[in-house]
Amino acid sequence: MSNTILDQIGNTPLVEATAINTNPNVKLYLKLEGNNPGGSVKDRPAYNMIKSALERGDIDNNTRLIEATSGNTGIALAMIAGIYGLDMELVMPENATKERVQTMRAYGAKVTLTPVDTGIEGSRDYAEAKVKDEGYVMINQFANDDNWKAHYKTTGPEIWRDTEGKITHFVSSMGTTGTIMGTSTFLKEQNPNIQIIGVQPDDEASIPGIRKWPVAYLPKIFNPKKVDQIIEVTETEARTMTKRLAKEEGVFGGMSSGGATAAALKLIEKLDKGVVVAIICDRGDRYLSSDLFDK
Repeated sequence: MSNTILDQIGNTPLVEATAINTNPNVKLYLKLEGNNPGGSVKDRPAYNMIKSALERGDIDNNTRLIEATSGNTGIALAMIAGIYGLDMELVMPENATKERVQTMRAYGAKVTLTPVDTGIEGSRDYAEAKVKDEGYVMINQFANDDNWKAHYKTTGPEIWRDTEGKITHFVSSMGTTGTIMGTSTFLKEQNPNIQIIGVQPDDEASIPGIRKWPVAYLPKIFNPKKVDQIIEVTETEARTMTKRLAKEEGVFGGMSSGGATAAALKLIEKLDKGVVVAIICDRGDRYLSSDLFDK
């Protein structure tokens, strides 16, 4: 029987949140994506994007891969690329947490840090220049259909199965938007009445993993018709809920998870009944060198 690390991607736990949910007529479930072997929801698309590209012959062991990332996708790509023996360079802003940089390097990837003031957009510009001028191949999570298809094939079906088809609302932070696009596509096929809620930061917020993209950088895989409602959260709301999740529910996630849960609670306050599922994107231990869990 074959049972590799790749077989451990997906089928993450779905747990009920009981302490923070104050509406007795609504069930709130949290999908713990930090239980993936690479520690985040991004293991799913990283595996599907690399595996599918290899199967199509788009890349091989001589390909120099490059990708801009805010962190979790990079870690997942580093892990998957290492398993397949692929050359991977990851590019991200130099204010990325130390844990993320070290983890990518541990998996064998080259890490390039770009100036903070240009943000992830600057990282994307750097990677695109390497593709144009030096023959690198970009995974391109922002425009790669294998990103959202990973969630269509795995995340959506798991949520449908584990809620026994009773889910009424799905809440997900939006970064590359792969999670919400793929999960929405699957769930809407099962029941068009399921409401898909995207989470974005307000204009003043800086929340790792959640973005409100400038039009020029909007992910090409994003289809606004697949999102029924967008709820904005402040940085304070995301930070506070991240700490509450750890202290009250024993769920140790990052700030994007706190943001998604804060949005879910805003939603729940207005519901008469329902079954709400929110994505906990990753684990909190990759933020310990930041100020997220400071008093």
